Amino acid sequence: MAIYKSLEIFQKNPKSSVFYLHLNRPSHRNALSRDFFTEFPEALSSLDQNPNVNVIVLSGTGDHFCAGIDLKTLTSISENFVSVDRGRVGEQFRREIKWLQDAITAIERCRKPVIASIHGACIGGGIDIVTACDIRYCSKDAFFSVKEVDLAITADLGTLQRLPGIVGYGNAIELALTGRRFSGPEAKQLGLVSGVFDSRDELENGVRLIAEGIGLKSPLAVTGTKAVLQRSRELNVEQGLDYVATWNSAMLLSDDLTEAISAFAQKRKPVFAKL
Repeated sequence: MAIYKSLEIFQKNPKSSVFYLHLNRPSHRNALSRDFFTEFPEALSSLDQNPNVNVIVLSGTGDHFCAGIDLKTLTSISENFVSVDRGRVGEQFRREIKWLQDAITAIERCRKPVIASIHGACIGGGIDIVTACDIRYCSKDAFFSVKEVDLAITADLGTLQRLPGIVGYGNAIELALTGRRFSGPEAKQLGLVSGVFDSRDELENGVRLIAEGIGLKSPLAVTGTKAVLQRSRELNVEQGLDYVATWNSAMLLSDDLTEAISAFAQKRKPVFAKL
């Protein structure tokens, strides 16, 4: 397994199909370095292609999930500009932003479901990351902030595109314009997270049980559900129904379906082949 500067991948149980991907710069509150933007999509791709992986849990080492993008990363981007031509600098800057965006969008490109397990700070770029995840949970002491406006930046890595679909436009614009800090329980009230756990230990154990449960389901059904839900965000109901009909015409008649029916009839747990 690859060695990363900003991340770590591991299994808690070698017999489990749940793999853990940790942001791993605890001394910097897991602020997103330039290494992260190179390594994160590579790590997700490797997990996506690994047939032993059914579910990915994304968390952070140390006391916080993510304090946002490292200011040194922003400085390094501006220092790379060599032209004095405003148009060429702008075009290069746009390509840099698209490259940063692509690292976050890698979560959505990953076929396997990605569950965010959030403790401590989840600020700025941390919000970009978790809004791209499929499911989010947090501990009671977690806190959040769409912080970019306070740094004189328009958030550009996905929060402004994904957050409104999760918490509603009115809530999203209020959070983005004020940059205010909000708690784990408020995140649950807004719909940003699906559940709040009393402590980090309870969060980790609860997320593990949820992930293990999903990991036991048909991999074809799980990856199909993620793909169809993502596509349906861009479609009306009629188009979405047509898309899932086409999807299932290719995927429904599988060995997974036969096994699920047999297991139900025999009152046993189904066992599915790796994907």
